[in-house]
Amino acid sequence: MFSKILIANRGEIALRIIRTCKEMGIKTVAVYSTVDKDSLHVRFADEAVCIGPAPSKESYLNIPRIIAAAEITNADAIHPGYGFLSENAEFSKICDEYGIKFIGASADMIDKMGDKATAKATMKAAGVPTIPGSEGILSSIAEGIKIANEMGYPVILKATAGGGGRGMRIVREEKEFKKAWDDARMESGAAFGNDGLYLEKYVEEPRHIEIQIIGDSTGKACHLSERDCSIQRRHQKLVEETPSPFITDDLREAMGKAAIKGAEAIKYEGAGTIEFLVDKNRNFYFMEMNTRIQVEHPITEEVTDFDLIKEQIKVAAGEPISGRNYYPKLYAMECRINAEDPAHGFRPSPGKIQNLHIPGGRGVRIDSHVYAGYVIPPNYDSMIAKLIVSGQSRDEVIVRMKRALEEFVIDGIKTTIPFHIALLNDKKFIEGDFTTKFLEDFDFSVIKK
Repeated sequence: MFSKILIANRGEIALRIIRTCKEMGIKTVAVYSTVDKDSLHVRFADEAVCIGPAPSKESYLNIPRIIAAAEITNADAIHPGYGFLSENAEFSKICDEYGIKFIGASADMIDKMGDKATAKATMKAAGVPTIPGSEGILSSIAEGIKIANEMGYPVILKATAGGGGRGMRIVREEKEFKKAWDDARMESGAAFGNDGLYLEKYVEEPRHIEIQIIGDSTGKACHLSERDCSIQRRHQKLVEETPSPFITDDLREAMGKAAIKGAEAIKYEGAGTIEFLVDKNRNFYFMEMNTRIQVEHPITEEVTDFDLIKEQIKVAAGEPISGRNYYPKLYAMECRINAEDPAHGFRPSPGKIQNLHIPGGRGVRIDSHVYAGYVIPPNYDSMIAKLIVSGQSRDEVIVRMKRALEEFVIDGIKTTIPFHIALLNDKKFIEGDFTTKFLEDFDFSVIKK
């Protein structure tokens, strides 16, 4: 087992990893930018190293500085959390070259699954259902139009190196194709340095369902059931829950088997998710694989009584997985609390938290790094807390979540709390009747300003 782990991240996920390390008797090293010097992950780690100024490229994305921090503190492993360098193949490779264990996927695995066209081809070869579309990256706009006309509209163009909804364009008829092609290439080139696109049949009225998997160094994998991530805004998740109100027992079994088949086909090691789109007829199709821990992993922990960070660390240290699949024993939901103004298009709202009251009680968990007096910097992701609620039924979870949200007081900035309260009062949401397009028709005027 590792003696000291450096956490190459910030905020709540860094604090989350520190907590598990402490319980495992492992020393921790926090890295931080100058603007994060007062963050709680810096305070609670055993050691802390400043790695640069506020801009991510000069700190949390600066590989030489992170490696140097690991070397001067004698850390024998690095946990990247999510975001930043968590799916960076070069970082994984450099850690290996320096004899530091990267607690995540290998460089080869990240390369295979990070390129979405390659990932799709790999999963298709493994027998995992995939969405009809191009065989790899499109060589030209003419090839894209030809495939779209043969397959039928609507179709969707996707950046092969994409993420967060960037480099994606829906095309509903041929005359829209050229503009969508140009816009998607421009956006993906600017965002990822790669303007390669592939094409898929656009799935109408889909659910976004992901299966949590864990694989070990022997090539064996197990799953921890599904999470429903369909409540999204511009492809950014806002609410996640498990089990999904849409998934049947038979479908859950089938999706779990498909996810394991895909993970074992590539001998995946570590925590990851196989993400699927599920249509209104409950046909499911592979969408992508995330080779890291997910923001929404706590809801899986709450319903399976399983510490995913601990399992990540154990697998990275060469220990085998438990060898069995885990299914929900309870219901859980996560609301992402962002420093944003939902009444004005989710406009960012950085600033100083004047007053803070954290909700509590049975079945309520908060993963956060903020406190009264904390200044939220404008340089990073706007998520400041995750409110996780569990219970015996989905109805109980919704009631408990509303109670917890009403208890959650954050003065000094705008947050997404009013949006979540409005969502949980929506009749269709309460009935579990929603897709990834749900917020396109949501009445944002009901949100309390």
